[in-house]
Amino acid sequence: MTSTVDRRAFLVALAGMGFAGPAAAAGPLVPTPGQTEGPFYPVTIPADHDHDLVRVEGAAARALGRVLHLGGRVLDRWGRPVREALVEIWQCDAHGVYRHPRAPLQDMADPGFQGYGRTLVGPEGAFRFRTIRPVPYPGRTPHIHVAVVVPGTGRFVSQLYVAGEPLNERDALFRSIRDPAARERVLMRLEDGSAIEPEALATRVDLVLDL
Repeated sequence: MTSTVDRRAFLVALAGMGFAGPAAAAGPLVPTPGQTEGPFYPVTIPADHDHDLVRVEGAAARALGRVLHLGGRVLDRWGRPVREALVEIWQCDAHGVYRHPRAPLQDMADPGFQGYGRTLVGPEGAFRFRTIRPVPYPGRTPHIHVAVVVPGTGRFVSQLYVAGEPLNERDALFRSIRDPAARERVLMRLEDGSAIEPEALATRVDLVLDL
C-alpha cells in the first residue's frame, strides 16, 4: 500500500472482520481449493509489482474502480502460519482488461492500474493488498487470481470470488467447486473499508494450504 494508507487502521479493520491472529486450529481446516491460473498471468513481471495495485509508479492518476483492501493469512491445515510464503494476485482493470499482450481490448487498458502485485507474508503469515473491486468481463464472474509460493513446497494457485455476486452461479470455474466448505474458502465478503480509506471496501480471506 502507499504511505497514505494507515497500516494500523488496516489491521484494526481486519480484526473487526474476525482476523484472530496466529492461533492453531482445534482440528484440520478445509484447504483452499486450487483453480486454473488462467491465460493472463503476466508474461514478464512489471517493474512496479508491489502490494498496492491502485498506484503505478510514474502514472499521473490512480486506478479506476472502487478501492478494495484485501488481507488475510497463509495457513497450513492446522491453522498455523506458513512463514516465508510469497503471495501474488492479478486481475483485470475496471474496464475488464488484463495487462497482458494477448488479452483483448488493450487499447482500453487503464494505465493507472498495476494489474499484478506480490508480497511476502509477515511473521504471522499475514498479507495485505490494495487493489480494486473485481469486475466481470464476458464469460467470467468478478474474480481475483491468487498464487502462493512456499520455498521447498511449490506453487499453489486459486481464484477469489465476491460473495453474493449473481454471476457466480453462471461461472463454470466457480461452479466446479461443489463442496460448500471449499467454496467458502474462496469467497470475499466485502465490507465497509472507510476506516482504512474513504469510500473503500475491505475483506479478509485466509489461504489454507494442504500442508
